[in-house]
Amino acid sequence: MIQKFIELGEGYADIYELIELGSLMPDRIQHAIAFYSEVNGKPLASLSLVMKPARGDKFQPIYICREGIPNPHEQPNRRFDLFKEMAESAGKEVAEFTIKPSSLFPETELFYQHLVGILRMNKFIAPLS
Repeated sequence: MIQKFIELGEGYADIYELIELGSLMPDRIQHAIAFYSEVNGKPLASLSLVMKPARGDKFQPIYICREGIPNPHEQPNRRFDLFKEMAESAGKEVAEFTIKPSSLFPETELFYQHLVGILRMNKFIAPLS
């Protein structure tokens, strides 16, 4: 199984696209995840949906909006509330991880490989096959 992060963007507005994806395909959501990090002294959240592979496919997309909204534990916000409501309507709880910020990695792809390792280690996605 190949798992790959698909970044929808880094900004505030991209969260709505992620929420729409989850709302349109609730049966494909495997996990809803909030990754928390601190960037330039600001506590931020990256919201992500781990989707089940399409029928017969060996590709598992993981949609993410990277470091786009304030950490809801530090600054409650409507965008996170909407994401949580979408996840709950799909029968999922939002799993939470505290991670290193993407700015600590020389390339964004290395950051995503780090997240794949975290998800595999916590059995949120299947091992590499």
